Amino acid sequence: MNVLANANTGDLRNIELPRSDLPLREDVNRLGALVGEILADQLGAPFLEAVEKLRTAAIRRRERNASADELVALLRDVDPARAGALVRAFATYFQVVNVAERVHRIRRRREYERAGAAPQPGGLRGTITALAATGVDAGELATLFAHLHIELVFTAHPTEAVRRSLLDKEQALVRGLLADLDRMQTPGEHRTDQERMRIALTAGWQTAEAARERPRVADEMEHIGYFLIDVLYAVLPAFFEVLEDALEHAGLGGVTVPDLLRFGTWVGGDMDGNPNVGAATIAATLAAQRALVLAAYRRELKQLGGLLTQSISEIGVASAVLERMKNYRRRLPKAATRLKARYDDMPYRQLLALIAARLAATAREHADGYGDADEFRADIALIGASLCDHRGEHAGWFAVRRLLRRIDAFGFHLATLDLRQEAAAHDVALVALFADTDWPQRSARERMAKLSTMLTSGQTTTAPDVAEAQPALDVFRTAHIARRRYGPRALGPYIVSMSHSAADVLAVLALARIAGCVDGDGAVPLDVAPLFETIDDLQAAPDILRALFAEAPYRTHLATRGDRQIVMLGYSDSAKDGGLFASRWALQRTQVVLTELARDSGIRIAFFHGRGGSISRGGGKTERAVIAAPRGSVDGWLRLTEQGEVIHRKYGIRAIALRNLEQTTGAVLRASLRPRPAEPRETYWREMATALAAESRDTYAALVHKDENFPAYFREATPIDVIERLRIGSRPPRRAGGDSAGIERLRAIPWVFAWSQNRAGLTAWYGVGSALNAGVERYGLEAMREMARDWPFFGTLVEDVEMVLAKSDLAIFECYSRLAGALHERFFAEITAEFARTRAAVLAIRGADMLLANDRRLRISIRLRNPYVDPISLLQVDLLARWRKDDRKDDSLLHALVATINGIAAGLQNTG
Repeated sequence: MNVLANANTGDLRNIELPRSDLPLREDVNRLGALVGEILADQLGAPFLEAVEKLRTAAIRRRERNASADELVALLRDVDPARAGALVRAFATYFQVVNVAERVHRIRRRREYERAGAAPQPGGLRGTITALAATGVDAGELATLFAHLHIELVFTAHPTEAVRRSLLDKEQALVRGLLADLDRMQTPGEHRTDQERMRIALTAGWQTAEAARERPRVADEMEHIGYFLIDVLYAVLPAFFEVLEDALEHAGLGGVTVPDLLRFGTWVGGDMDGNPNVGAATIAATLAAQRALVLAAYRRELKQLGGLLTQSISEIGVASAVLERMKNYRRRLPKAATRLKARYDDMPYRQLLALIAARLAATAREHADGYGDADEFRADIALIGASLCDHRGEHAGWFAVRRLLRRIDAFGFHLATLDLRQEAAAHDVALVALFADTDWPQRSARERMAKLSTMLTSGQTTTAPDVAEAQPALDVFRTAHIARRRYGPRALGPYIVSMSHSAADVLAVLALARIAGCVDGDGAVPLDVAPLFETIDDLQAAPDILRALFAEAPYRTHLATRGDRQIVMLGYSDSAKDGGLFASRWALQRTQVVLTELARDSGIRIAFFHGRGGSISRGGGKTERAVIAAPRGSVDGWLRLTEQGEVIHRKYGIRAIALRNLEQTTGAVLRASLRPRPAEPRETYWREMATALAAESRDTYAALVHKDENFPAYFREATPIDVIERLRIGSRPPRRAGGDSAGIERLRAIPWVFAWSQNRAGLTAWYGVGSALNAGVERYGLEAMREMARDWPFFGTLVEDVEMVLAKSDLAIFECYSRLAGALHERFFAEITAEFARTRAAVLAIRGADMLLANDRRLRISIRLRNPYVDPISLLQVDLLARWRKDDRKDDSLLHALVATINGIAAGLQNTG
């Protein structure tokens, strides 16, 4: 009996689908059938029947809007091993649904392109066509391209860290569905792909989802390296080809497309709160990234050599190519002897083999290697120029141009490595160097004066070898060596988290100078980026930057950095600090004021957005966020983090990654070339938002920060005690210091993750309902609707909250809340009341009678998953109660709980 296949059909049968989405149903059913067969094969028919019993009970509960009592009874006191198997069964279903939905996105894109009418919304062709229609011409576009910079920075904040071995198996499912995307396979081809997918799913079932040990920084680098090399390295040239085609289609084909897309990473350089990261990991990460990209180039050179087999007897070849080949034969005699005699008349092929040998020498850091990526690029460009000069535009130039695009983007460093450290860590070093134990307590003005004097005079401390300061100084020394070894693009900004004053920024320059991290002219070759994370720090940001810009040594430093100041905006901690509404408005207002400051000061302020995966941490669609940004704040520059499950979802499949690159770039082009026209109502809207944000913050703070019993309730009503033990990241879940049981030092990721696990989603909406209600009472419903309709900032906020409300389930959450014992009744009543206020206000402002009334696909996605998430959630509640009753000593229960954490995260998505 194929239970899951029947279940899938039943779940979708009652949902009305447009004709274009019918293939999605077929793919879900196809993969669901495989899951059912695999479960029966691996665990037996009785187990499969138990899964079906749980599923049908969950559906009955949803259809009747009934209590969860039946499900609770079925899941009570389940053996831990069986519990883990049940969770994995449902999680496997989530996996195949996720794959089917992503492949369906590829199908819809192809259908758009084949239709030949209007281009797909959000794509580059549609964006550039629309811009050209507004009057954007080649000159305006070229002006923007001269400084256009888009950089995606991948961070080691995993809330869904899928193992590399499982990522590879997932690709087998993707390939199997893509092979029959148009339903043109023969029966034999279909059976072969079906068996390949069965093998991948079965082998995946027999592979542990997570390693037994907490991942090291090197493991996190391997994880990010998968997406950089296996996906982005592959699709990057296609992105530029799509962009060039779009320009040609819009009549702007003469515009040269520059190297506008870059990639960065925090893995190995994010020291903030992570004792495992420092000078050694910085050096090791940069070396590992170099090895990855050099290996990728060598693989591509081998393929290119098989393509460029032109014989000199048949076609001309530039004399410079022949001369370079002779030079390399003399320089690399061992490599020259390995060249096959039958290739003697193929100069391109021979030269490419010798170039590969130089790359191998580069990897060994041998003298015969390349000094930098520019030298390597020059060799490839030499071949490209020769091809173009000798009728080779259609005999290899396309492939050569693709390699050149990759070299421009990835260099010899693969991804720019950012460095990040908390301001307090710098103070520890300065206390030792200045022999001043009172240094952290001194006023910002005092610290600024001393640091400014030191930087102006060029003096250093009298005791640069103080042991307590060595870890910080070693970081700067390592960075300086790395910049010379790997090139200036290898290292990104030095980010100062928890920046509270201008002194926190000057401290970085002072330490860099003490460490000898200076160029020949005495300049510190670092962009120092303050990270404003709390609501108060965001509000203080303009004054902090004004103070910085007023300091002569810092202004001199900025002159060496092109008069550009990078400012990082923290979405995670600001929302944890003041709630979603207050956070979003503080971020928006800060960008407005700093954009004005940039115009007044002559310093270009470039915003770096620290966005996470969930709505609570700045997640959501990048395209919408860019368009909703204040006018003038983008101006051709976008740098943002990609974190957690977002990386897998957006960059796990090449076609999806390409689509995301298109949407992001298209949004930057629109926001830069044709920003929203000045809106006279916006002044009034900002006043409204300021008042509503204050209302929201007060409501949020009353619960989260001011109620002395709330931390205890939080620890009982969420699985935070399990999350803190997860081995999914190298960084501890808490910042150093503070109450180990409190909320203040808990990082934003586990904070948000815990509230998504218990299905409340509280971090994304608590306080918002009170604010929206106050807005309706104070300004009227029509005024609130007008603001949501016509102001992208507010409209995006309301839409994001609506999505989280739709994913939340307060009936399931009640089961978690009861774990808090005597604290349950009061806190559950407060939380459910605010949820009801938020839901009612959102529906009123949206003019709808149901959540997600205008997003049918997301409604279907949630409906499809809920019958499988609900049993895992209730199983988690039961396991939590048993584990805590045993004083958290039972490892078998903990292992089963970890499985539930992974299963719920896979089902809900947008979790951390």
